[in-house]
Amino acid sequence: MTNSKLISRRDAAVARGLASAYPIFVERAENARIWDVEGRSFIDFAGGIAVLNTGHRHPKVLAAATAQIEAYTHTAFQILPYEPYIALAERLNALAPIDGPAKSVFFSTGAEAVENAIKIARAATGRAGVIAFTGGFHGRTHLAMSLTGKISPYRDRLGLGPAGIFHVPFPCQADGVSVEDSLKALERLFRADIAPTDVAAIIIEPVQGEGGFHSAPDALLAQLRALADTHGIVLIADEIQSGFGRTGKMFAIEHSSIRPDLITVAKSLAGGFPLSGVIGRADLMDQAAPGSLGGTYAGNPVACAAALAVLDVIEEEGLLERASLIGARICERLEGFAKSETGVRIDGLRGSGAMIAFDIIDAEGRPDAAAAKAVALRALELGLVILTCGIFGNTIRILVPLTVPDDQLEDGLSRLGTALGKDN
Repeated sequence: MTNSKLISRRDAAVARGLASAYPIFVERAENARIWDVEGRSFIDFAGGIAVLNTGHRHPKVLAAATAQIEAYTHTAFQILPYEPYIALAERLNALAPIDGPAKSVFFSTGAEAVENAIKIARAATGRAGVIAFTGGFHGRTHLAMSLTGKISPYRDRLGLGPAGIFHVPFPCQADGVSVEDSLKALERLFRADIAPTDVAAIIIEPVQGEGGFHSAPDALLAQLRALADTHGIVLIADEIQSGFGRTGKMFAIEHSSIRPDLITVAKSLAGGFPLSGVIGRADLMDQAAPGSLGGTYAGNPVACAAALAVLDVIEEEGLLERASLIGARICERLEGFAKSETGVRIDGLRGSGAMIAFDIIDAEGRPDAAAAKAVALRALELGLVILTCGIFGNTIRILVPLTVPDDQLEDGLSRLGTALGKDN
C-alpha cells in the first residue's frame, strides 16, 4: 500500500470537511516515532495534538487496556456501572486544584466535556449566558464551536451559534491586547450586552491551544476569579490541551494562584484512547439532575483503565519534571535559531513546560502563514511532524511526547532547524 493510493481512497470515501494536515498514512508508532505505510520513519513533535504525553503505545497503558479488554469492553455506565470509572474519578478528584470536595463525570471527546461543563454551570446557576475569549478553542460541536474564538475553519459557513455566548479579547502582547483591555471589554460587555447576573459561566484556557499557546496572565485569572465570586458565575478552566503534565504541572492552571470551579479534560488523559471529563466542585457537579449527563460510550471502561495507567506513568516516570527539562532544551535551541540571520524569521518564542510555540514572520514583522506552512512541509520531508496554529496560522507549536528519548529530541530539533533554514 502507498500513501498516494490511500489518498485516492480517502478522497472518494471521506467527507471533505474532515481535513488532514499531511498526506501521510500511519502504519505503526512507538513512543515518539511513527512509521508510514511506505516504511518511512518520522519523529513526532505533534503528539496527536497533545494526546500522547505518555507517548505512542506506552507499555503500561497498553497492558492496562489489554487487561480491561479481556474482562469486558462496554456496558454503558448508566446501565451497568463498573469500578474503573469510579477509581479514575477518585484519582482525578484528589489531583484537581478544586476548593473543597470534588466530583467527576466522563465522556468521550473534548467538545463533549465542554458542552457538559456548560450544562452543569447552567443547572447550578439557573442562568444561560456564557463568556469565552477570542483565540480560544473549545471544540467543533455546535455549542463548542460557538465558544471557539476563531471563525475559519471552525465556524465558517456553519451558521450562527446559540444565543447567549459572548467573546472578550484575550490578552496578547503580539495583538496589542493587554489585561486591562480585556477587563475593560468585559466591563463593557456587562454594561451593554449581558448582565453578570445572567452569566452562568466564564470559560478560559489557561494556555490557549489552537490560539497559539498564549498563557492567560495571572492578573487576568485573578480578576476573573474575583468577578466569578462576586456575581455567582462558574469559572471553567479548559485543560483539554494543556493538562496532564504538558506544562510541567498536572494542570496548567496550577501555575497561577487561582482555583477554578470546573475543569474540562481530555486528550492526554487516556494515552490515545478516547476519553474526556469534567472535574469540579461537588456542590456544583451535583446540580445536574440524574440522567441529564452521560452518553452511550461516555467513560468507556477500556479508556478508564488506560487513564489510570497514564496517571501512574506520569507519577512513576516523573513526567512533570521531565516536561520542564524538555521545554528548557527546546527553548534553548529555538533561541539559537532565532539569532541566526539565515532562513525564516522567528519571533514570539513562548510556552510553559513542554508546551512551546513560536511565530513565523515576514521581513516587515507581519504574520507569515505561508512560510509557516512551508516550514511544516519541509519538516515532514525531513522526517519530523510538527503543527501550525494561531489565529493567523503562522505559529508553529511543539507537543513532543514527554517520554521522548534525549537523542530523538535532539534529532528532531536539528531537523526543525534545517526546516527553518537555520544553522544547526
